[in-house]
Amino acid sequence: MIHTNDLTKEYRSGTTVRAVDALSFDVAEGELLSIVGPSGSGKSTLLNLLGTLDHPTSGQIEIDGENVGKLRGNRLADFRRQHIGFVFQLFNLIPVLTALENVTIPLVPYRRKSSFNLEERGKALLDEVGLGHRLDHRPGQLSGGEQQRVAIARALLNRPKLILADEPTGNLDTTTGATIMALLRRLNREQGLTIVMVTHDPQVAAQADRTLRMQDGRIAA
Repeated sequence: MIHTNDLTKEYRSGTTVRAVDALSFDVAEGELLSIVGPSGSGKSTLLNLLGTLDHPTSGQIEIDGENVGKLRGNRLADFRRQHIGFVFQLFNLIPVLTALENVTIPLVPYRRKSSFNLEERGKALLDEVGLGHRLDHRPGQLSGGEQQRVAIARALLNRPKLILADEPTGNLDTTTGATIMALLRRLNREQGLTIVMVTHDPQVAAQADRTLRMQDGRIAA
């Protein structure tokens, strides 16, 4: 599903900092991979590169056979929308929208291009994550765990093959975090989703199929 070769990201501000330093690794289709490491090790930068939210300084990223480093503009945006779902630590829900509206809003501008009814798909996804009874609730009326489940449903809206999760349990208590991990693990197993997850929690990382440990932009031994 993912192939990287000498993937490098540098930031220049007086001095040059290599946030990601010549990484080469693969992620198999259907794998749940965790990425761990201390603050500043390059975990989030790597996730942004894999999500095509940032461009590498050098090196190559292939996702589902596509060299995404060659994509620009609308082609890159279309690829991201069609192939990748994102789950964030802070949920990134819109406070004035209902749970259903938050799930469907990413594809509202593309409604005519969608092969499915957005509202029906959104309702089915909220039911899938156990929130079929919360369709009309706004984020402020939901618990943290419920908000994260809405965010996961949103990430699944366009049937992506790849889910990128940045500290998906980091803003939750231990019990709620375990519930979210159980949901991600179930989606991984039942739907064959490839999931790459950044986490600081060793108990969360241990539930992945494999763990990459980063240090100073590199994969630690």
